[in-house]
Amino acid sequence: MITCTRSLAIGLATLAFFCRSAIAAPVELELVGDWTIQAVLRDASPPVAALLQVPSAKFVTVRAEKYDALPLFNPNTGGWVKGAQLRGVRAQETTTPFLLDPKSLVLRAGPDSAAEAFRAGEDYQADLDWGTFGRTENGRIHEGQPVYASYRYAPLRLDAIVLTPGRGIELRPGEPRSAAPAMPALRAGERLLGSVWLPGRIARLAPEHLFPVLEIAYPEPVKPKPSVAERLIPRSMAKLRDGETLRILAWGDSVTDGSYVPDVSRDRWQEQFVTRLRERFPAAKIELVTEAWGGRNTASYLAEPPGSPHNYREKVLGAKPDLIVSEFVNDAGLDPQQVEERYAKLLADFRGIGAEWIILTPHYVRPDWMGLNRERDIDDDPRPYVAGLRAFAAKHNVALADAAKRYGRLWRQGIPYTTLMLNSINHPDARGMKIFADALMELFP
Repeated sequence: MITCTRSLAIGLATLAFFCRSAIAAPVELELVGDWTIQAVLRDASPPVAALLQVPSAKFVTVRAEKYDALPLFNPNTGGWVKGAQLRGVRAQETTTPFLLDPKSLVLRAGPDSAAEAFRAGEDYQADLDWGTFGRTENGRIHEGQPVYASYRYAPLRLDAIVLTPGRGIELRPGEPRSAAPAMPALRAGERLLGSVWLPGRIARLAPEHLFPVLEIAYPEPVKPKPSVAERLIPRSMAKLRDGETLRILAWGDSVTDGSYVPDVSRDRWQEQFVTRLRERFPAAKIELVTEAWGGRNTASYLAEPPGSPHNYREKVLGAKPDLIVSEFVNDAGLDPQQVEERYAKLLADFRGIGAEWIILTPHYVRPDWMGLNRERDIDDDPRPYVAGLRAFAAKHNVALADAAKRYGRLWRQGIPYTTLMLNSINHPDARGMKIFADALMELFP
């Protein structure tokens, strides 16, 4: 249980947290300049204080980056696919928005600065938020013609505030990256006190960039007896305990497909989940089947005709699973009433084939896609879809693995959640996948 009072004075650019926690006694962080933080740790004896100078967001300058040809600019699609992607701001398969200095982009016909410069809006168009660009129909850039891009951008960076073995407080800058920046590793005897988040080109620090550590891990709840799994998926539990074959279907979108993670056989959430199930139930014989379709949702499956590679009746119901675990961040546009209607149909179908069901709530995605303007103080997921899933599961006695609740508390561990997104939007890395497995294992005794 955490008791906290917060003092946040935006006008004075100060941030101070005074919390009593069984998990972590946090450092107090106060902005005393554009890039200067006063840090005070009061649980030390005597208290420890330090003035920390944060290196400002550093721009990287790129000159004459060659593109062998430009596609036509497409204004009617996602910003990251409107045209060619500037390599400096590339994420996994997308780009990271708001890194590019929008005034810096110059396209030329050759690598020399004296080469002809093309005109924005006439010869080419660009999405300066996402760092993509393409030629126009009637401009001077011809199909197949090389162009050279010069620009500058500010990569992402996650700095660590650490307590050293000598009882000093230090700021350790992280490695700048265009996506998923890692926090610097702790050394022997050090304690992480907090982090400083630089999300690209910012002119100065603000309170929302400071992440004092309030808890060192997600506060796992005391498990009820009987457990959720024993109550709501009893047949699956019996098979796990008796050593019978349990066929699990992981059903979802690109996050379940997971082909973007470095080691698909180990890193995907379903692989991590099944590995841990086998450790907890060593006699179990588990078969894992994955049916996933990137960029699609449950409606997409239901609309596919017979014979389609993703026909719902053939690929989901036809897999004859004992247990279905579903993950659909791409259903996040549904409101609670739509969740009730759509998921009630699915539940009837699953019960019709004798399958049990665990619903995964989705991870957090880009803040602006969720109506958020920050990555801290976000315990409560604002998406109606998540509220709808929770209500549906409670009403129909369906097991719910609440990954969203865990994502909402990452900030308390000093982690801006988008640092786990390989594409800076919605593709979690192995650490983000583990959060799904954690939520699932919470259900089991």
